[in-house]
Amino acid sequence: MTVELNYKEYGNGNPLLILHGFMGSLDNWHTLANQFANQYRVFTIDQRNHGKSPHTENHSIALMVDDLKHFIESKNLSDVVLLGHSMGGKVVMAFALAYPHLVSKLIVVDIAPRVYKRGHDDVFEAIFSVDLNKIQSRKDAENLMEPFVQDFGTRQFLLKNLERKEDGSYAWKMNLTTLHRDYEEIVKPIISDMPYLGPTLVIKGGNSRYISSLDESDFEQLFPAYQLATIPNAGHWVHAEQPKLFFETVSEFCK
Repeated sequence: MTVELNYKEYGNGNPLLILHGFMGSLDNWHTLANQFANQYRVFTIDQRNHGKSPHTENHSIALMVDDLKHFIESKNLSDVVLLGHSMGGKVVMAFALAYPHLVSKLIVVDIAPRVYKRGHDDVFEAIFSVDLNKIQSRKDAENLMEPFVQDFGTRQFLLKNLERKEDGSYAWKMNLTTLHRDYEEIVKPIISDMPYLGPTLVIKGGNSRYISSLDESDFEQLFPAYQLATIPNAGHWVHAEQPKLFFETVSEFCK
């Protein structure tokens, strides 16, 4: 069952759709979307169970692919450029393989098609350590999370999901119950009998371990027209850590 995805739209031109990563939201892409809007009609999208999109009982790459297809068809879009980071990267890879006729170019940010080990257990522990009925401020939440997630940047990224309601209480924007239960669904490999033959850009953070040389054969098999760009001095959140280089790399590829 598809859901109506929350989105923001910028600019005019050929459509560029941007999909965030796990526990992210469309807000993570606002600054870059404004820049891309000089060339494209940009849509930043909240995927199901994230941001302001509906919370559902289930979560998987296949469901997010269906949501994306429904979104593209409901907006009468064609020849779309798809850009996805991390979990969003897996979604756009699976989408391009399933519906190549709808995709003109594919941009995959710091994720490979392979299966991944569990990698967010510390994050879930941090979030579940926050008693929303007892905290008085975001700082209270951060202090509770710190023993589990030492990295300041990661804590700030996660705290973007904490919103204050009208009555003054706090709530998480993402659907923690479903995301925690269905976590194994997003680390599964992307598999297809038929490759996507269109132009594909894979962007890797120079300091990130999400893509290794061992992944090259998977990319070659599934995306034979792919090219790899490594952005130095950037980790997994390459677009946030090196936005200027990231923008230039994507713009050059899209010319």
